[in-house]
Amino acid sequence: MSRAPRRPPEERRAELAAAARDLALAEGLAAVTLRGVATRAGVTPALVAHYHPAMDQLVASAFTAVVAAELADLRRLLAGLADAEERIAALLRTLLDGTRDDVTLVWVEAWALGRRNEALAQAVRDQMDAWQALILAIVEEGAAGGRFAVDDPAQTAWQLLGMIDGLNAQALVRWGAGGERGPVLARAVEGLLGLRSGALA
Repeated sequence: MSRAPRRPPEERRAELAAAARDLALAEGLAAVTLRGVATRAGVTPALVAHYHPAMDQLVASAFTAVVAAELADLRRLLAGLADAEERIAALLRTLLDGTRDDVTLVWVEAWALGRRNEALAQAVRDQMDAWQALILAIVEEGAAGGRFAVDDPAQTAWQLLGMIDGLNAQALVRWGAGGERGPVLARAVEGLLGLRSGALA
């Protein structure tokens, strides 16, 4: 491999972090290795090790970059909707339509790999907190406006997040409802939120 052109350290560090993020999306988080990132970036493994000596931290930052970008996308989408019911319906449609399975794979691998990578485990906890906060804000808004009938919005948000994660993880191995994930979960969520049948269809 020819020598990579010299670049300012911060630029090179950012380039390698971006390569790790892209690799995680394309091939999964387990592919984010010293050699994998080097190949993706077109540099030597020694150069990756020089700028990112702690691979656990690079894996964690790749995970965060992938899932935080998805969360930002969802925030923008939901901000333009009129009320909590519309936001919950849009959240289910968007997260369960099968177009984000690459991000789901990153999540599933992060839960497993985080058992032996504390930097990754902390990143997973932080991002799950951020996702629950997004859902909790919608549930609290709906409850305050009388649209949702829930006794414990925080518990409801936690349940809803777990249901979404579970169905998406099952879909990675094509088990269960497949492309019908959204409608299946919508019926359960209507009951969870005290909505009429078909409200989230």
